Amino acid sequence: MTTSPQPAPYGTPEVPRVAVRGEARLEVDPEIARIGISVSARGTDRRSALDDLTRRNAAVLDLVKSYGEAVEKLSTGAFVITPQLTHKGRGERIRAHHGRVRVGATLSDFTALGELVTRLGDLELTSVDGPWWALRPDSPAHRDARQQAVREAVQRAREYAGALGADLTALVELADEGAEGPGASMPPAPGGARTRGYAGGAGGDEPQALDLEPQRQTVYARVNARFTMSPPQL
Repeated sequence: MTTSPQPAPYGTPEVPRVAVRGEARLEVDPEIARIGISVSARGTDRRSALDDLTRRNAAVLDLVKSYGEAVEKLSTGAFVITPQLTHKGRGERIRAHHGRVRVGATLSDFTALGELVTRLGDLELTSVDGPWWALRPDSPAHRDARQQAVREAVQRAREYAGALGADLTALVELADEGAEGPGASMPPAPGGARTRGYAGGAGGDEPQALDLEPQRQTVYARVNARFTMSPPQL
């Protein structure tokens, strides 16, 4: 059985190759904000601590759900009920019971977010962490960054070829940086697009809605590309 010859992994004088890296960095507004809510209770016996914790947790859930479509996701995380022993005396004498429930919420309406965190912070034994600003995993910003990185790679390769009096003739390979595996000519790195961004939570004693300024997000994309070009005019 005959097989077609495989192309050489390197260029030749007749068909030179050029390898480039394309990069993009975009600054965009966040699409969602996440907050963490901690509800606590303490009682001299387990039942009273559980009853208070249940009541306060229900109040938090009802308040968050009252914001309707502004809340994209609501979930309950860790639940803990812990006995606290006395520091003195013999035996396992319990002085009190501590309870805590962790709730997470994701919002897309940032105007509602400021009002919600203020009202949550005004609830009994309830604390709020965040917000943490982010983009959705399927945000168009990731696609825009990848496409911009590809265009930058093509432009860079075209400039290299033009400096030699040559033209690009074909695309040989296009890959996210780090997707080429061991043996790649370029060092691996986290490829595709990634997002980072953060913002600290704000608080106050007055029950007025907080004015939260969204933290802009930075989206990166990097690609490796290889092209063939016409023989240079040396």
